Amino acid sequence: MFDLARLRALHAVAVYGTVGAAAAALGYTPSAVSQQIAKLERETRSVLLERQGRGVVLTDAAHTLVEAAAELLAIVERTEVALEEQRGKAVGMLTIGAFATAVRGLMPGVVSDLMAACPGLDVRLRDTDPYPAAEMVGRGELDLAVVQDWPSTPLSVPPEVSREVLGHDPVDLLVPTGHRLAERERVRPEELRGERWISVPPGNICHDWLTRLLRGVGEEPLIAVEASEFEAYPSLISRGLGIGLVPRLGRTPLPDDVVARAVQPAPSRRVFALWRTRSSRRPAIRAALGALRARWPVRETA
Repeated sequence: MFDLARLRALHAVAVYGTVGAAAAALGYTPSAVSQQIAKLERETRSVLLERQGRGVVLTDAAHTLVEAAAELLAIVERTEVALEEQRGKAVGMLTIGAFATAVRGLMPGVVSDLMAACPGLDVRLRDTDPYPAAEMVGRGELDLAVVQDWPSTPLSVPPEVSREVLGHDPVDLLVPTGHRLAERERVRPEELRGERWISVPPGNICHDWLTRLLRGVGEEPLIAVEASEFEAYPSLISRGLGIGLVPRLGRTPLPDDVVARAVQPAPSRRVFALWRTRSSRRPAIRAALGALRARWPVRETA
């Protein structure tokens, strides 16, 4: 009989492409993953991984085992869900990914509510950008994810993943008090041309949205400062290093020399939860969704 942990290690290598990436996803060391696969090779009397350059490729025997492992892991997950459902209690570990401002402005209340309501539930929270979070839920690396997207930049979600919209997060323009737009009550997108911008780095969904918004008014954005967290924007803007479009969720108080102005038409990002469809009956998933629904109206916004 094959050892499930060894099959899981091989399956992770197939999914993530390298031993190192598989180890990171499983929470092991690369050496531990290599040892598991070496034991599986002895157990099956087959070569499973072959070196190719700095990486590895799976052999035909490995692909056969990976297909079987995927089926077995799905059965294990369904069984865990069924047992938890029979007990009627949210128990075990629940790993939640959320984007940075949700981690600050929404998830502290959600996680504390869950831990109080479900003492048998071990909640783990990870700061995860929406692009990888959707795939991580599909692969089973995250049980649930809180993600966001924009009308012009929709997030692609794997077919085996369900979603529920929590709400919409409005976005304001932040400028220094001496800026030409500081006295305006509302600002139109075409009035934003010719500015120096503060933006999250490329590869982030908010960067992609800003780029598309400005290109829509004929402007190639001049990104003067890249900052990975919206929390840094006010201090950068107060120094005159650029202006920024910042969502309200989890926004920190603004200094006296920075003001927020509405953009018309008003932009907003959609915030929603993702989970694997086959886990929908799991009490822990239902409890987490309930906590998210309850906390969204009282989230921390500016």
